[in-house]
Amino acid sequence: MTGKPLHDYSISEAGKLLREGKVTSMELTTHALDRIAALDGAINSFILVTTERALSDAETADADFAKGIDKGPMQGIPYGLKDIYDTAGIPSTCHSKLRVDVVPEEDCVVEQAFKAQGGVMLGKLATHEFALGGPSFDLPFPPARNPWNPEHIPGGSSSGSGAAVAAGFMRMAMGSDTGGSIRGPAAYCGTVGLKPTYGLLSRRGIFPLSYTLDHAGPLAWTVEDCAIAMDTITSYDPLDPGSADVPKPDYLGGLGKGVEGMKIGIPRHWYEQAEGVSAETVGAIDDAVQVLAKLGAEVETIELPEYDLFNACGRVIMFSEAFAIHEQDYQTQPLDFGFLTYMRMTLGAFVTAADLTQAMRLRRELAQAVNAKLKTYDAIITASSLAPAPRFADMPVGMPVNWPIHTMPFNVTGNPAMSIPTGFSASGLPLSMQIAGRAFDEPTILRIGAAFEAAAQIQTRRPALEMAQAA
Repeated sequence: MTGKPLHDYSISEAGKLLREGKVTSMELTTHALDRIAALDGAINSFILVTTERALSDAETADADFAKGIDKGPMQGIPYGLKDIYDTAGIPSTCHSKLRVDVVPEEDCVVEQAFKAQGGVMLGKLATHEFALGGPSFDLPFPPARNPWNPEHIPGGSSSGSGAAVAAGFMRMAMGSDTGGSIRGPAAYCGTVGLKPTYGLLSRRGIFPLSYTLDHAGPLAWTVEDCAIAMDTITSYDPLDPGSADVPKPDYLGGLGKGVEGMKIGIPRHWYEQAEGVSAETVGAIDDAVQVLAKLGAEVETIELPEYDLFNACGRVIMFSEAFAIHEQDYQTQPLDFGFLTYMRMTLGAFVTAADLTQAMRLRRELAQAVNAKLKTYDAIITASSLAPAPRFADMPVGMPVNWPIHTMPFNVTGNPAMSIPTGFSASGLPLSMQIAGRAFDEPTILRIGAAFEAAAQIQTRRPALEMAQAA
């Protein structure tokens, strides 16, 4: 029937098989459900597997194909949602004791789009509590683990999304990104993770962490799969105050066109001398940049404001807005939060109006500096993470964790940014880089990512969980 395991087919490859009648959505779905049942016990990527819903979605998709009804590239394709996305009639817990019994009456806008195109929802995926506190062991559900080595974290807060895609449970899963929560798990789990331009995707029905920093976006096994997901869910939403009324980008049109003649800027000072950076990370970025140069891109070192300015600015805004969202529960039910969530939220209680005002002022200056560079350069390449995924055992006891994700600048500025694998460390863990671009110019960073991906062929290697199943 097919030449490789069903989970190894991309969205477009699986879609072609579906439309040629060589595979059914029910076969894709039962394969995914069987794989989850066999392997997810080791990585805990799911909070809830929605088996009945998935089988019903697959049956509907196959029936539509049989009638000649084609709703789009996601028809019949399994996917998952980070469990901060509202799903009608299905619990949406935010991985928190405070919401274990919450069952929304309506789908979030993103889920409405996947439903309309005939996608197959496999379930709700693990997250850090309220997309803020984790990885934690004092929550109603265990933390997700890294498929490349379960002793290591998968990143956060879209931890289950990164782990599930890397493990081959689905080709694409939705996450959210406030300070790096899509790109961090993508970096640690060896997937592609796209934080779109602020306002490009509706966040209505997604539980907020920070109103002015939150982004919804996909994690996927390939750049093309990210592009297909974005094409499915991009639309203006007048009921989301942050939604941007702009033309829908052509995410797929530039894939395969290469990087000949493009100019790429590298702010090496952001990561080369940063505390905790690994030589393997720097070397892998250098190698990746050389690949792009050989493909015809012009690469230059650039200077931007110091990374720590972006990081401090973003954290002041994030913690203050998070505290505002959770203030009532913080005051009335503090013991129902996990320890890490409570500790991080407490930081927001001490942010003054002056602090927040200065951060908002600085934010405009930092955005102007980045956008000024992007008048000269088509994209900026930097680190997604300073080092491979740390071990759970390395988590400090009794204090919040500060992992070396290096992603905050583009939450502060709102520019699109994508993490993409660059190779592997000596320990077998994924390495990565980050590609950022002009506002609403996702097609350019997808084009650059696709060119590198095609040349590097990193996605041909799967985690050990895959080898264990094949054995």
